[in-house]
Amino acid sequence: MTSAPPLPRWADLILLPIINLMVAMLAAAVVVALVGQDPLQVLSVLVQGAFGTPRGLSYTLYYATTFIFTGLAVAVAFHGGLFNIGGEGQAVLGGLGTGLVGIWLSHTQPAWVVLPLMLLAGAAFGMVWAAVPGYLQAYRGSHIVITTIMFNFLASSLLVYLLVNHLKPPGLMAVETEPFGPGALLPGAQQALGWLSIAWPNSPLNLSLLIALAAAVGVYLLLWRTRAGYGLRAVGSSPSAAAYAGISPQRQIVFSMGLSGALAGMVGMNEIAGVNHKLLLDFINGAGFTGIAVALMGRNHPVGIVLASVLFGALFQGGAEVSFEVRGFSRDMVVMLQGFIVLFSGAMAYVIAPHVGRLVAWLGVRLSRGTVASAATGGPNG
Repeated sequence: MTSAPPLPRWADLILLPIINLMVAMLAAAVVVALVGQDPLQVLSVLVQGAFGTPRGLSYTLYYATTFIFTGLAVAVAFHGGLFNIGGEGQAVLGGLGTGLVGIWLSHTQPAWVVLPLMLLAGAAFGMVWAAVPGYLQAYRGSHIVITTIMFNFLASSLLVYLLVNHLKPPGLMAVETEPFGPGALLPGAQQALGWLSIAWPNSPLNLSLLIALAAAVGVYLLLWRTRAGYGLRAVGSSPSAAAYAGISPQRQIVFSMGLSGALAGMVGMNEIAGVNHKLLLDFINGAGFTGIAVALMGRNHPVGIVLASVLFGALFQGGAEVSFEVRGFSRDMVVMLQGFIVLFSGAMAYVIAPHVGRLVAWLGVRLSRGTVASAATGGPNG
């Protein structure tokens, strides 16, 4: 059997994810039908719940904001040749840094001072937390997967210790800090659009969405338009070839992990400064691991990650609506749908990709033959 031709860049970034999504939805529809539900009804309610109302759209974009940060974190490390599954812990540390600035400064300093410091602190805490496994991989030979898994547990334990023993106000039963002052409150979409005289329902969506989109643009420019990004991708493609060209693989590993952790740490702006307005446990709620699926679905490209984040945000928001509106459809079935998307976007993508490559090549040959035949006959008019 002849090997399949490689996929063109546009097909790998656009066509293959669309086909993966369609196959995943088809597989999920079959399972939904087998359990006695109407797939079209479920899909209709899901789409309506995620995009049909301003409030539903707001929740979808709110979830997508967090997934953009964690998906970019996975993608940057991937381009550096690393599989960073520590986004959960890096986001926890980023939230801790964001929260500490809010606790210390929000009651005395204005928002234009506090909010940028919260963003920088969150990125710095996440960067340092991720750079340690990066250093251990680069200079001590530790496997990045093992160290980042362990650092997830360490981050959660550290947050619990600090909240219970140092940051929680005495006498408060809930394991959380006191609410921030007005200087640490990131404006929500309702408030921001109100400045433009646009009515919008109250929701968790806030201006951190703009930060996430700016981060996606920044990651694209860094990876594909700068010398530093070229060095990072060169090490990810072939460390030995990069070293021969004078690029230090060790430095690039630490750099890529540090940048990855900084992106994950920015989640704190959405969850801590934009929604909860205090530091608390479980504000990440698995978003670091969802970022892995988002990066796979988005083919580790910033544009694809933004689109995949919106998709997963729609699944979270629309899935909640489905479990509420459709009798007998539980939340576990929504998790099943997410699992199908992860399956076909990750492992099964390598099964589907050769067939897509053959199809694209066949269509290219057919189109080129048609062009040659048209030219030989003098064009469409003969």
